[in-house]
Amino acid sequence: MNLKILFFGDVSGRIGRSAVVKILPTLKKKLDPDLVIANAENIAHGVGITTKTLQELADAGVDFFTSGDHAFDKKEAIGILEDKNSLLIRPANYPPGVPGVGAKLFEIGTKKVLVINLIGRVFLKNQYDCPFRKADEILDEFKNENLSAVIVDFHAEATSEKNGLARYLDGRVSAILGTHTHVGTDDWQILDGGTAFVTDIGMVGAKDSILGVDKKGILKTFLTQISEVHEIPEEGICSVNAIYFEVNPKTRKAVKIKKIKEEVKI
Repeated sequence: MNLKILFFGDVSGRIGRSAVVKILPTLKKKLDPDLVIANAENIAHGVGITTKTLQELADAGVDFFTSGDHAFDKKEAIGILEDKNSLLIRPANYPPGVPGVGAKLFEIGTKKVLVINLIGRVFLKNQYDCPFRKADEILDEFKNENLSAVIVDFHAEATSEKNGLARYLDGRVSAILGTHTHVGTDDWQILDGGTAFVTDIGMVGAKDSILGVDKKGILKTFLTQISEVHEIPEEGICSVNAIYFEVNPKTRKAVKIKKIKEEVKI
């Protein structure tokens, strides 16, 4: 039997969390996924992660969480990431000594699944380690495990960097899914080597917004060049973007990929 995985893009704020809570039961009934993953770096009012917001999504049925450049914006995240049993990982190519781990192995029945979180360097302000070399290191670390699937969340800005890593890892991982830009791309596909790929999944966030943020403040910044506090709409229509894919556990190759794009009124 194929492993069936549902992966939500960046969940932004309360409206995004509420949308996942509302739509996930329907998606589970329809798709019957073995594993549900979400990028959680924006779940706490659009910036960072808290214990309460993470638990809300876990209670809704999300099994595991990845993150990105906002992983440490809330102080609570350090304690969450330091917990050995945490359902949250942060990008693996943060410098050595940073709290948490960037890859985690867990079991679904008799099958072992490795989830890896990486972050890009192009157009991002921090000086992260090389995601390409870090991916090599992690795959080498787990090479003796009998893995059924390897899933990568690549949290990156540049489409070229995302496409580059996808081609670099093609055939060595089951899926590499882009997050961060909040804008979904229409290039979901299975690459020649059997890796499921999309440049960016897109967000779970307010539809009438600018990347999930209230449009008024963002427009004012564009017009005046004066920074405004980012406010996250808490009600209205929420865009839900996710990727569903299936992996043959014997070959670790993807055999199906599908875009999920829904709208939920909150």
